[in-house]
Amino acid sequence: MMKFKKALASAVVAGAASIATAGVGIGSAYAAEPIVGTWKRSTGTLIKYSGKGSTYCGTVLNGEFKGKSIGCLSGKNGKYKGKVKDLAKNKTYTGKGSVNGNTLSLAGCVFGICRSEDWKRQ
Repeated sequence: MMKFKKALASAVVAGAASIATAGVGIGSAYAAEPIVGTWKRSTGTLIKYSGKGSTYCGTVLNGEFKGKSIGCLSGKNGKYKGKVKDLAKNKTYTGKGSVNGNTLSLAGCVFGICRSEDWKRQ
């Protein structure tokens, strides 16, 4: 019986270690805001949103503007607002974003000119 308890304890410890190594812990799957992650524009450009608290900033991961910031959005639970830069047109849009499943929808205006885009989670 003692060998069985020891083997069971070892299996539990090994299982917990493999879960922790995989990044899946109790509650961790639900800790990140829906906007956190990598998103793909229709142009193929990848944008990574990350942050702390309620502010999430986007960074271009590939292409001509690799490494540049596209601005920050604030919010929680899939609803955000703030500013997003269009680096190609050198314009900053004030607007909002929302995450629904694997789609990030952004909408904003600058000087009465409005735009919207849907990005897909990668």
